[in-house]
Amino acid sequence: MAGRLDGRVVIVTGAGRGLGREHALLLASEGARVVVNDLGGDVTGEGADVTPAQTVVKEIEQAGGEAVVSGHDVADWDQAGQMVQLAIDTFGELHVLVNNAGILRDRTIHNMTPEEWDAVVRVHLRGHAAPTHHAVKYWRQRAKDGDPVDRPALVHTTSASGFIGNFGQANYGSAKMGVLALSQIARLEGAGYGLRSNAVGPAAATRMSGTIPGREEVAEDDPRAALLHPGNVSPIVAWLAAADCPANGQVFHVYGNRVIVLETARPAADLRSEGRWTLEELDRQLPPNLVEPPSVAAFLPTEDDLG
Repeated sequence: MAGRLDGRVVIVTGAGRGLGREHALLLASEGARVVVNDLGGDVTGEGADVTPAQTVVKEIEQAGGEAVVSGHDVADWDQAGQMVQLAIDTFGELHVLVNNAGILRDRTIHNMTPEEWDAVVRVHLRGHAAPTHHAVKYWRQRAKDGDPVDRPALVHTTSASGFIGNFGQANYGSAKMGVLALSQIARLEGAGYGLRSNAVGPAAATRMSGTIPGREEVAEDDPRAALLHPGNVSPIVAWLAAADCPANGQVFHVYGNRVIVLETARPAADLRSEGRWTLEELDRQLPPNLVEPPSVAAFLPTEDDLG
């Protein structure tokens, strides 16, 4: 039976474990040829080991799929380009880039070091931007040469920590909010050659989420385990990767049996003054119109979701 992604070539960054692993396996099961990228560091970004990526490639090949290992550092501009070239050299072209690689170095702002800030922003934001740069450059050149790639697509990974905020994650949340801007700008700049760009905010129990205070690892026999399994996020990634997917410029928050489509730029209020604004006029108009933003808890599973 034909898969939804037959003939599509996809790069998945950070695909050795967790969400990326599940993405790569599902994409391959739907017929995609996959570049399984993972530098292989720990959750803080330290170290390097391609063994997890090799294991995923082996699983894909044993199931009859096609995949290749990439141990490139996606936040290194040159290595990100080498990863894109690996996809082209191995499989002939590139259709989809799934930016997923990430690390955590959680710390409250007053305790955060410059190194903790830079390391997280480098991996999450630069690690999205560098592969995106090289993929977009390739797709643009193909279009200029009169041989455009069929429905190229970017799938970025954001987080509720970015669009809502989360205690102790100023570095991570700032990068994830930046990812939303990157996604929208790539959509605008790539419109001329059919590029689609979307972002997914996953809630799942992974090696990284288990390090967040108050978000302990979920045991296999815990009733939350099925709901928070990272494989529950992967279907929307595969849906966004398909050539016939209509979504563009969207943000999806996903966990378990829920998909929340976010409106990230809708005005909450549009107030007018008779002339120039004054402090008194702001006093009069603004307080009744201010809305308290939801907490990150609004984007996590509830007791009702758990049944």
